[in-house]
Amino acid sequence: MKSLTLFCLAVACASSVAMAQSGRVQRGLTFAQTNCSQCHAIGRVGESPIPEAPPFRTLHTRYPIEDLAEAFAEGITTGHPSMPQFQLDPAQINDLLAYLNSIQG
Repeated sequence: MKSLTLFCLAVACASSVAMAQSGRVQRGLTFAQTNCSQCHAIGRVGESPIPEAPPFRTLHTRYPIEDLAEAFAEGITTGHPSMPQFQLDPAQINDLLAYLNSIQG
């Protein structure tokens, strides 16, 4: 009986982690749709509306995704010429990184 209880607790914890991660991914997608999709392809397929703006699904070929956290925190000031400057708060950074990790090819 004790092992069944421990098993149930482990499953519940794993489900909570998966649900939290799913929420982060969804919030990251929403941020990307609102702030990035005008220039970047933000999904698993498609071309960027601005050719110089890399598709999000290919960012891992240019940068380790986790390394983008610092740029997001300090404010992105590079990129294509018309890219606006962004500075994200820690929750937005975690959400966007979760989304980016979810779509890397």
